[in-house]
Amino acid sequence: MRLTGKVALVSGAGGGIGRAISLAFAEAGGAVACCDIDAAAAEESARLAQNAGGRAISRVCDVSRESDADAAAAVTQRAFGRVDILVSGAAPHDPSGTVLETSVADWERVLAVNLTGSFLLSRAVLPYMIEGGGGSIVFIASQLGRVGSAGRAAYCATKGALIQLAKVMAIDHAAQNIRVNTLSPGGVETQRTLQRYGSFEAGRQTLSRKHLLGRLGRPQEIAAAALFLASDDSSFVTGSDLLVDGGYTAV
Repeated sequence: MRLTGKVALVSGAGGGIGRAISLAFAEAGGAVACCDIDAAAAEESARLAQNAGGRAISRVCDVSRESDADAAAAVTQRAFGRVDILVSGAAPHDPSGTVLETSVADWERVLAVNLTGSFLLSRAVLPYMIEGGGGSIVFIASQLGRVGSAGRAAYCATKGALIQLAKVMAIDHAAQNIRVNTLSPGGVETQRTLQRYGSFEAGRQTLSRKHLLGRLGRPQEIAAAALFLASDDSSFVTGSDLLVDGGYTAV
């Protein structure tokens, strides 16, 4: 299988895209550390990953805290003996607002999770990847890291920054056989979409017309792309941003 013998740490694994990625990795033969700020959600994802045939553990992790990021990486290493893959997908509540309407506290929270969290997790896993002879890091960015969206100042800024961070890390760590890429979904049918729009139907009506394929993505479709980037199928891919956005950015 595509991830046999590989170990992945997935943040934001408690639901939506992160849970789908954890299950896809387990089904592909990988061992998975399901990390999330919600302990019960992380435990459920680990249980589902085990049921899918993989080895899995859960870990509570606030990725904006250096100690939590370090501990998550260390626990993964102790449990499975190595860390080959990082998928950084944790995301906070996304406040709407222009720069004038966004509070400093909201701005700093989005920055802390979306950007600093990926930085901290990378710092935590890189020594293990170097020791193991290489690895693959995938940041979950967004099509809105490529194009703007009204009232999404904090979100768009951090997702765009993630894309650039991945490029720099790809340059810095290529000699150590570590690939770094971003995966940028379009609108996806997740609980976060439900919270923002009130219902999936309202989300579909608002967002589907912006996607050339006329619908929202499914978490499993994003997970398939993450599996590609994590596995040796993408062994010649680094410093790239893979858009899985149903054509959102094509026009």
